Amino acid sequence: MRPTTTLLACGIASGVLVPALLLLDGATRPGYSLWHHGASQLGTGERGWLQTVNFVIGGLLLLAFAAGLRRALPGGRAAVWAPLLLVAASLAMVVAGIVPTDPALGYPPGQPAAVTTAGRLHGLAGLVLFAALAAAPFVLARSPDMGSRGWALYSRWSGALVIVFAIAAGIAFRLDASGLLRPAPAGLLEHAALLVGFAWIIAVGVRLRRANTATEA
Repeated sequence: MRPTTTLLACGIASGVLVPALLLLDGATRPGYSLWHHGASQLGTGERGWLQTVNFVIGGLLLLAFAAGLRRALPGGRAAVWAPLLLVAASLAMVVAGIVPTDPALGYPPGQPAAVTTAGRLHGLAGLVLFAALAAAPFVLARSPDMGSRGWALYSRWSGALVIVFAIAAGIAFRLDASGLLRPAPAGLLEHAALLVGFAWIIAVGVRLRRANTATEA
């Protein structure tokens, strides 16, 4: 395979691996609720190492995808800023995998809620990840190299949904933690934001691989 198509395939792999493993692990983890608990909380407690590996490998695959995106786009602002945003997202994922979040909302079971420096760093990495996953679709929607108006519309909707779901997840978490709404759907909303963002990455990877393969042929 050509280097560019291989790098783009890394984005597809990351887009499938990260959310799939989060959902499968969350559905089978004792004491964990996909409705209630955040995705990052899977990096703590039983089998926490699995999500550490998931985030680190997924982040490195996304980093390779950013390089492929830069190679696949001929030029212009989108060809610069979209890969840079995905580099930021990939590095944030690696940090979020290495530095676990704090116990919260009753998970891990038996551990009281806490706020630590590591937890704050993890939260900052999560903020960068969601911001980058939201901004990149808007940037790439402006690229004439991506083709149709339908694609641009899909990209803008993807970015908007990541923003809406991520903000709603943060609000739900605070309502739950304060006792105003229990159990709030913080986990469901956060997983939805990740699914939308990574589905968009898969779509970009598939679209550009096809175009790149046709050009090479």
